[in-house]
Amino acid sequence: MALLRALLRTTRMAGNSPHPADGLPADDDVLLDAPDPRLAPALVAAGLGDHGPAAELLAATRKAGEWEDRDRYVTRLAAFARSRDEWFTRWCATAPNDPDALLVKAELAVARGWESPARAELLREVGPLVAAATEGDPRDPVPWRVALDHARGVDADHIAFERLWGEAVRRSPHHYGCHAAALAYLSAVWHGSHGECFDFAETAAHDTPPGSLMQALPLRAAFAYLTDGGGATVSRDRLHAATDRSIALSARYAPADPRLAEVRNLLAYVLVTLERRPDALTQLRLIGPYATSFPWDRFSDDPLGRFLDLRRGVCREPAALRAVPSAGPVLPRSERAGHAPARDH
Repeated sequence: MALLRALLRTTRMAGNSPHPADGLPADDDVLLDAPDPRLAPALVAAGLGDHGPAAELLAATRKAGEWEDRDRYVTRLAAFARSRDEWFTRWCATAPNDPDALLVKAELAVARGWESPARAELLREVGPLVAAATEGDPRDPVPWRVALDHARGVDADHIAFERLWGEAVRRSPHHYGCHAAALAYLSAVWHGSHGECFDFAETAAHDTPPGSLMQALPLRAAFAYLTDGGGATVSRDRLHAATDRSIALSARYAPADPRLAEVRNLLAYVLVTLERRPDALTQLRLIGPYATSFPWDRFSDDPLGRFLDLRRGVCREPAALRAVPSAGPVLPRSERAGHAPARDH
């Protein structure tokens, strides 16, 4: 972690640069959570009060079984509804039984509950909304990912969680979102340990094709370990193997591919933490202008600024690091705030 702390401190001492070196886009060209070409029109229309394109987009993903895209779009649409809800209120009023509207409604309610100091109480109250979402399309695993996030928030016991997990994998054995939710439940912060996290992530990744997002699960386990601040030791070899697996995954996608933006942002953080600067710089080039809230919102209320800080530091290392003392420990925002966020994907 010393290298990461030094990189971030160095950049603040040196000031901002609008034109980073090493072939990276200028700071002003970097976007946070930029929508892909399918989602962007739906968000624009929603901003104008029209829910139609959002409804059509989610219906298309459901009919085509595009579960990973569907999960990302549901999360983004629910986040947008938190700040601009006129379009969503109209959608729910005109189609109260629409499985896509019910899913966004459940995601929105769970996200709000997770961010409240009265988390467990609020999440218990929205249980019926989550149950209604799971009763939609019988093929859809995404409502069960929401149910898994909800179950962790209400401190469901292992038996209850395993029942939900069984429903999720029956619908999609390799859905990344559901596995990420299960990984969070198994983490040392919640109901498991770092060893259980890695065992689960490595087994799941081993059973999927090289280009699957599931290959990034061990990286998430590594992130959970590196940001825990203590506990049982995980071998460096295991951390590096998890990182190498995600590097191989990243290489299978085109540069600046929005589908892999979050994985690459997480990978850049872990690589810097493991003091693998050249590999981190490669991932920053592949990220291009597509910064994502996760993982940077775990450390700052300004995730874009945090990403740019690290990026500048990687460009200036190693010369600047020799004269820079170590900063204080880097703690996840969830640890500083006394609670953990519902989702990291």
